[in-house]
Amino acid sequence: MVCYECAQLGREEVAVAVCRVCGAAVCIDHVRTESKALRGPASPGKVTHDRAARQLTCPVCRAAEVSP
Repeated sequence: MVCYECAQLGREEVAVAVCRVCGAAVCIDHVRTESKALRGPASPGKVTHDRAARQLTCPVCRAAEVSP
């Protein structure tokens, strides 16, 4: 699979991830990684898990998520 962002620039880079929001394939240069605490029953008395989850997005969706 080819990175969607690179393809729009006329390049062919191998995709290493899929955006969790829009589903676009992205290469290592275009993938945006964020850690997020998971909420839910973790253990008695806790509502967040000890380890954070990884979320992968494309640059467009990441920019939309952090925009005011």
